[in-house]
Amino acid sequence: MSNLTLAQRKVIWAYIFLAIPIIFFLYIRIYPTFFAFQMSLYDWNPLAEEQEFVGFENYAELFDDLGDECGGMRGVTRCAFENTGKYIALGMPLQLMLALAIALMLNEIRFMNTFYRLLFFLPFVTSTIAISWVFRVLFESQGFFNTVLRAFSLPTQQFLGSPDQALYSITAVVVWQGLGFAVIIFLAGLKQIPRSYYEAAEIDGANRWQSFWRITFPLLNPSIVYLVVLQSISFLRMFAPVYAMTVQGSGGPLNSTTTVVLRVVREAFDSNNYGYAATLTVALFVVIMVITVLQLALTSRRVD
Repeated sequence: MSNLTLAQRKVIWAYIFLAIPIIFFLYIRIYPTFFAFQMSLYDWNPLAEEQEFVGFENYAELFDDLGDECGGMRGVTRCAFENTGKYIALGMPLQLMLALAIALMLNEIRFMNTFYRLLFFLPFVTSTIAISWVFRVLFESQGFFNTVLRAFSLPTQQFLGSPDQALYSITAVVVWQGLGFAVIIFLAGLKQIPRSYYEAAEIDGANRWQSFWRITFPLLNPSIVYLVVLQSISFLRMFAPVYAMTVQGSGGPLNSTTTVVLRVVREAFDSNNYGYAATLTVALFVVIMVITVLQLALTSRRVD
């Protein structure tokens, strides 16, 4: 290296230092992805000495299961995908709308604004399992929410015990816990908008609602796109709240709350059917990859 210039030596040392985290990332992230695809081509059983190659039979079984009616013995996989879609469709828009409204209000607060931000962010850094167990108690027949309903002479609800209410109850908890992260991201985006834009709009006679739609909302596009993609992926990977809030982590009642990730865990660790579990993982990976590609497409758009 003695014959190299200073700039060349800097580049070489930069690659040397980057090699360790890159190798670590490839081993932790990339290798398991390819290994999961390999497992999906086998009737993989960790207790067997040799694994039987079955080709794309697991994928054929997955498509057959997706064709079954949700609610039957063979419809668990379809229930898992449908429920995961419901979690995204309900939770992500609700979480982002609430977070944006809260961020707009917090952005106007000057007194104790740090305290209020901490108050909203605290649930996000709290253990998901701990929060889920607390809300599981609150949702019980003699829990806090039914106590409040009885105090106002309203009928009590089953919440987690009802196939029609369990998914919405869990969604509400997940939305509440992740709200603080979205609020912080929106606040960061609001701080990047120059105050002069609002002053110019005010001079032109624009009211607050017009300023929001013409200035705030368009300039928050990068934050909105980032949160839409990130929170969608978070709902796609949802596991801990469902596992902790349903009886024995079953995703019940009647598979009304089960998710794809919970289905993967059940197939792998309860049934030792690692091949089919890997197939579900690959399918979920493809969905997440599609969302990531959409993110790259959306973030490349310019807002005039």
